[in-house]
Amino acid sequence: MTVARSGGRALGRRRQLSDEVAAYVRDLIMSGQVRHGEFLRLERIAEDLGISVTPVREALLSLRGEGFVTLEPRRGFMPAPLTRQDVQDLFEAQAYFAGELAARAAGTIAETELASLDRFQAQLEAASEAGDSAGIERANHEFHRLINLCAGSPKTAWLLQTVVRYAPRRFYSSIDGWTRASVDDHHLVLAALRSGDADGARQAMRAHIRHAGTLLVVHLEAQGFWETGAE
Repeated sequence: MTVARSGGRALGRRRQLSDEVAAYVRDLIMSGQVRHGEFLRLERIAEDLGISVTPVREALLSLRGEGFVTLEPRRGFMPAPLTRQDVQDLFEAQAYFAGELAARAAGTIAETELASLDRFQAQLEAASEAGDSAGIERANHEFHRLINLCAGSPKTAWLLQTVVRYAPRRFYSSIDGWTRASVDDHHLVLAALRSGDADGARQAMRAHIRHAGTLLVVHLEAQGFWETGAE
């Protein structure tokens, strides 16, 4: 029995590690740091993350199943083509679900939860002023996570999670205007939540997510991303 439990923990940890690698590779692709036509080197990714090659290979196979990378025979993995419309579609789907969760949260959110949102917003602004990319990511994540929890709609939150993973969380600071947009747009979301305005919260959140998607498209265009044939 002890061996079985230990094996289960090891398998669970390996799956978790593979998921973390997959998230890292998605972020590399969605931020334009690697693109279609460039091969993803397993050894390089493993070295960057300080892990073995095995979970990297498992992660890339998982991403292949999502259609996010392709496997070229005898050559390796590369990002699948990604178009402007792909990026816009991903953020439009995210905007829909995030907006619905914000609207539902507006009807149930308590003063203590609003105070927590104010605290996360203050942390986000402080991290932005300090140029602290890890702090920006952490505060932004907690801000959105709390709103989603307040909605009390776990299935809708799960649907949001399936699309939000394509936003390049680790590379916010590399996208011009992204952090400033989070700081400014959050104030509109907060105002709607504080007044209990469900439709206002829905529209403010959707506008915020669409704004982020537009900034990402502009960022990729500035890098010449679409010149690779990913139109």
